[in-house]
Amino acid sequence: MNDPNAPLMLSVSGLRGLVGASLTPTVAAQYGCAIARYFLSQRKSPNRPAHVVIGRDSRPSGSMVEGAVVSALLASGCRVTRLGIVSTPGVAVMVDGLHADGGVVITASHNPIIWNGIKTLNHEGSAPPGDQARAIIDDFHHNRADLVGVEKYSTLEDHTRANEIHARRVLDRLDTGAIRRAKLRVVVDSVCGAGGLGAAALLNELGVELIHIHKEPTGIFPHTPEPTRENLVGLCDAVKQHKAHVGFAQDPDADRLAIVDERGEYIGEEYTLVLAALRLMERKPGPMAANLSTSRMLDDVAGLFNSKVRRTPVGEAHVAAAMRKTGSTIGGEGNGGGIWPEVVYVRDSLSGMGLVLELMATSGKSLSQLVSRVPAYAIVKDKLPIKPGMADRVCEAIKKKYAGQSLDTQDGLRIDWPDRWVHVRPSNTEPIMRIIAEAPTEAVAKALVAEVRAVV
Repeated sequence: MNDPNAPLMLSVSGLRGLVGASLTPTVAAQYGCAIARYFLSQRKSPNRPAHVVIGRDSRPSGSMVEGAVVSALLASGCRVTRLGIVSTPGVAVMVDGLHADGGVVITASHNPIIWNGIKTLNHEGSAPPGDQARAIIDDFHHNRADLVGVEKYSTLEDHTRANEIHARRVLDRLDTGAIRRAKLRVVVDSVCGAGGLGAAALLNELGVELIHIHKEPTGIFPHTPEPTRENLVGLCDAVKQHKAHVGFAQDPDADRLAIVDERGEYIGEEYTLVLAALRLMERKPGPMAANLSTSRMLDDVAGLFNSKVRRTPVGEAHVAAAMRKTGSTIGGEGNGGGIWPEVVYVRDSLSGMGLVLELMATSGKSLSQLVSRVPAYAIVKDKLPIKPGMADRVCEAIKKKYAGQSLDTQDGLRIDWPDRWVHVRPSNTEPIMRIIAEAPTEAVAKALVAEVRAVV
């Protein structure tokens, strides 16, 4: 079934492809050899094997892809610890907890079940910076491998407590007493992905009344797995049915979190980072970092605490690098991906849940009341398929159309006006062009998207 025309996405976010078409055991092993070279070059001591931890989300193809990657790592002389089904931030926590040289996550994040992918984490538990990611891709394309003799093989190890350890790391940094006293009722939709076990460990310890739907990690997604409004009708209904205080939705690898308020209203992924930032800035004001596609609501929160937001290209590695450089209190991306550096330097749904619950508990306010504290904007997200080579031509055409405006070319093209912006960029993980606009009203935001689509 190997299809040379099927999309295989290679970027700073790793590899992603169609199972059995562009992502086969051969491709996974070839990429595994490339990342093994990376880990060997980055290991802390040249006199011992590179130690790599590996986890996967719950997709049925996960075992196949994981097996191919593990074989390549072992054949390259790496020591491998297998974590089983665990979230992306859970793998990052274990990189730190086991003092490993890096980590691998087998996941295609929010993509449908036919997709799978391979993410790489460095020794800090972050995605590798751009130059290192490009070196991995180059090694993959040239089929480079540093295989060792059998005398240098390490034993494959298993570790089964990653979800529990991840939850404990978040719990140790929360005001758990305040959350327990608030006696909150919470609905969680884990979309049968990797996040259900960690979410249950966190929320049960916090003493909330938990209604957990789609919690079993079967990988058979009960609805389209991206946590957007149209895919979370069931969660909204469950919040109303159970008279819950809040609803949380994870994506399959649990690095993104969307929120539903106590009225059963989807408030969106953009508010995840905003609300978490509001709580952390109350505790410890400081700089923040976010990508160019993240709502200016974050800038409004920063303004309340006399702080600033550093803007970066889209991609967790770029945001994490800016956070480290500026000593950020919090950062992330507007797709529901908040990064709490005290826990881990990747997007983390458990951190988002904990901070939102702590904000509700310590303020005594409902979620809708907390949302009303932040100036509201309308954000419209669109996408359309593109062919190879189109992205640069599209951005040049848009740049000419808006030549008189404020332009940011760090990542595709972002055009800013005093009260609105639009960001156009090729996706790192899908063969599409993303168009995101934010304005005071939905009509203005939609008009911006329509203008850009006309150019594309």
